[in-house]
Amino acid sequence: MANIKQEFLNSISEILPSHLSLEEFVHYNSQPLRPSIRINTLKIDCDTFIGRMTAKGWHFEAIPWCPQGYWLTRDDESVQLGNTLEHLAGLFYIQEASSMMPPYVMASLIDPPDTLLDMAAAPGSKTTQLAAWMDNRGLLMANEYSSTRLKGLHANLSRMGVANTVLTHFDAQVFGHTLPETFDAILLDAPCSGEGTLRKDPDALSNWSLAAVESIAEVQRGLIESGFHALKPGGVMVYSTCTLSRQENQEVCLHLKTLFGDAIEFVDLSSLFTDASKAVTPEGFLHIWPQIYDSEGFFVAALRKTASVASEHRPPRLGRFPFTRASRKQQEALSGHLEATFGLSLPEGTLMARDKELWLFPHGCDQFIPAIRMQRLGVKLAEEAKHGFKVSHESLMLLGADAGKAVEINDDEAVTYLMGRDLPRDNGANNKGEVLVRWQGVPLGLAKWVGNKLKNSLPRELVRDNVAKV
Repeated sequence: MANIKQEFLNSISEILPSHLSLEEFVHYNSQPLRPSIRINTLKIDCDTFIGRMTAKGWHFEAIPWCPQGYWLTRDDESVQLGNTLEHLAGLFYIQEASSMMPPYVMASLIDPPDTLLDMAAAPGSKTTQLAAWMDNRGLLMANEYSSTRLKGLHANLSRMGVANTVLTHFDAQVFGHTLPETFDAILLDAPCSGEGTLRKDPDALSNWSLAAVESIAEVQRGLIESGFHALKPGGVMVYSTCTLSRQENQEVCLHLKTLFGDAIEFVDLSSLFTDASKAVTPEGFLHIWPQIYDSEGFFVAALRKTASVASEHRPPRLGRFPFTRASRKQQEALSGHLEATFGLSLPEGTLMARDKELWLFPHGCDQFIPAIRMQRLGVKLAEEAKHGFKVSHESLMLLGADAGKAVEINDDEAVTYLMGRDLPRDNGANNKGEVLVRWQGVPLGLAKWVGNKLKNSLPRELVRDNVAKV
């Protein structure tokens, strides 16, 4: 805490609840965060994953507000979590425990919705958690304003086997007037001053000032207004930040209440999980100080829209939509190729064509095609080639666990494969052509038989030099 301005500590002391001390706040912010992960139930169930990894010296402590989340200790920490086979295969996401709370709040209040908007999605921790809760059903619109972060968001969605998303690239203030009263649920994990992230980044507040906090709060007020306008009556919006100031948290929500009165209801989160009451505010929000749960600082509020409100609709400029519905001939040809090559059935969804590419759109996207410009819709399945199809890596990461035809490889071979190298293999049967490479039933990607080896077809950007088995 040596680099933290006294002005910041003064601001914290003014809003710290009476049962908490500034000394404790300083102490906890000087301690490293407990490592935590979320198991990806789109690829593996929690019991199976825990059983597999316990045998390898991993120890799990359940996080009270996320059934798939665990604080983690390991007998051998020489391998970084992000370099493990299990992480690269998408079996878990490295996610701070507090970050798991906003999707859990939403899941505790409603059933998985038909349409959900994540207004500020990158890098994808909460987006992939929401997709797992939705079980890849419905439509999840994941928006990211930063063009440099979109690529990482897409990579995480692909690694985790997410199929029900469409990606957009806007300042999220457009949603209120572009798609008024459209979504069943909305998550606004708002950009913020990051006051709660000191344990992860001691320099997080090097540019902190009261003026900067107020400037960010002004942006947040615009975003929450936009989200509220885009929410259907009866829908739920979860607002969250990784900061601590009242200006960016309670006051942003109270601003919305001032504007819309009885059309907005604050949901009391005091009984959300055991000991939630320790962090609850008078409004029913969760204001999470680092010393309460030994976590990052965080804030979560849940808002229900109880009535329709007047919204100005401004139709966007869309341009030509480059997709058309795939023909019956294309659908039958791709279906036959998937079955013959991989023992796979064509998944449910809308098959669309763009030039020679065939894409699987999630159910429900039809209503958005004439309404908003989308950066990426669903999953590219394959591209028509001279002799058949070139199936995409992304589609096999999504579907490959169900493939009836695959080459199963061991731990050492999986490490070699993810490092971009070819795999020596006896090929007495004289196999030819493309094949799915799978490790412990988990798809890793494509290879091609060339004599007595599997020639690696892993996309270049996914090749890693430091993969290791646990």
